[in-house]
Amino acid sequence: MHRDAHTLGKLLEAGHAVVRIVTPEEREALDAARTAVPGSWRVFQWSAVTGLLDGRVGTTDQRPDDPTRELAGACVRMMERCDGRTLLILLDAARHLGDARTLRAWRELVQQMDVSGQPGLGGRMIMIDEHAEVPPVVDATSTRLELSFPTAAELHALVKSTLAGMHRAKPIKVDLSREASNLLLRTLSGLPERQVERIIREVVSEDRTFDDGDIRKVLSAKRRAIQTQGVLEYVEAPASMDRIAGLRKLKKWLSQRAGAMEAGGDNLGITPPRGVLLLGVQGAGKSLCAKAIATAWNRLLLRMDAGALYDKYIGESEKRLRDALHQAEAMAPVVLWIDEIEKAFAGASSTSNDGGLSRRMFGALLTWMQEHRANVFLVATANDIEALPPELLRKGRFDEIFFIDLPDEASRAEIFRIHLSKRKQDPTKLDLVRLAAASDGFSGAEIEEAVKAALFDALEQSMAAPAPEGDSARKPPTSLTLTTEHVLAVLERSPPLSVTMGEKMARLRAWGRERCAPAD
Repeated sequence: MHRDAHTLGKLLEAGHAVVRIVTPEEREALDAARTAVPGSWRVFQWSAVTGLLDGRVGTTDQRPDDPTRELAGACVRMMERCDGRTLLILLDAARHLGDARTLRAWRELVQQMDVSGQPGLGGRMIMIDEHAEVPPVVDATSTRLELSFPTAAELHALVKSTLAGMHRAKPIKVDLSREASNLLLRTLSGLPERQVERIIREVVSEDRTFDDGDIRKVLSAKRRAIQTQGVLEYVEAPASMDRIAGLRKLKKWLSQRAGAMEAGGDNLGITPPRGVLLLGVQGAGKSLCAKAIATAWNRLLLRMDAGALYDKYIGESEKRLRDALHQAEAMAPVVLWIDEIEKAFAGASSTSNDGGLSRRMFGALLTWMQEHRANVFLVATANDIEALPPELLRKGRFDEIFFIDLPDEASRAEIFRIHLSKRKQDPTKLDLVRLAAASDGFSGAEIEEAVKAALFDALEQSMAAPAPEGDSARKPPTSLTLTTEHVLAVLERSPPLSVTMGEKMARLRAWGRERCAPAD
């Protein structure tokens, strides 16, 4: 918060007449504004409820019918009081500026404030809003400031003060090891102060203790907080590369870069990897790869719900994208996963009829990909090559573009082994060679579904068998014995996507072989 106050103070000192802070964290923004303004300045604060009041002490002597409860009236009143050492803080004023008279009053006030070098004139305005939508003239006149997330030192002080406050109210026991304390700060990174305080209070209030075992509860609470915001979703990533068959070249590429980071890439002149684009057929394991990368590199996995980015209000969609990317940077090191990226930015083509929103969103993402310096590794997956904007495939956007094809025979045998073992079946009792040969053209997901369907066939067969002599009824089996024939029967009656959509799949595979690095 001290950084935000410092930045805000510099903007005011440099002559920016209007600074806009778009955030749901109004308390933090107000603290930064009050800290940034010099002590000799007069401070006024406005909201539709209180009208114009003394912003330093939070009091007013205005009548209940005070005209300053209307923004236009407040602007007119401020024109009478404004001088070179006056700050006006507006709370949730953006929605009121849609009225022509109010906008006119606001513009005249800003014109009076935006005067330098003339005694008795000038002033500054800080607008704190939850929504980004404003008339174009307001956007052009103002300077946007994004609030930062707390640093590790600020988080440590915040946690300490929150625990101390709870202890004064009712004694609590705190027993955190140094290792757990460091893990706690990493876990809380990327959250605003309000959510950090709420999570600590929630965890401690259960048993009035805070120890190493509570870190998991903090992580769970953070996951809920992220999902509540609707754009970034925390994903459990238990998958490991050992659970993914084939993809040998992709695995080697990831292993090399993990080793470079561990060795200290900056000291060796090696740029840390920034991301990969995984193209390929449906069900080939692209999503599983994103989870495996996060597990292999011991990073949190955040999935961006691109559908939740779009909002009916002008400017709000772009803000949500910026906020999501900003939060991912604050939580670094993380893996940021955009699943089916071609659907997320399908309107980025020149034929889009959404008023250019998708192109602006896509352009903002490309700019971030090119310029961000935080340790955020981007994994984008796509199925439909034709829907991808050409700019995404340009060299330099991603470290590498991999094409994940249908598994070969050896990989198919390994996929059968993995899924049979996962479902308490002994792979050595089935003929994996015959199954691999019979599943030519099947994706990994289709092989998994074949194993699952075969288990239902085996269950049905077991339940249909006559009950042993002396039993009045057939009891449910406690185990299933899956045979090669069970799986072969499912494969025969369920043709893969490479057959039902053969022409499209053939074009996709041919495109991938010519233009992408093979994953296997």
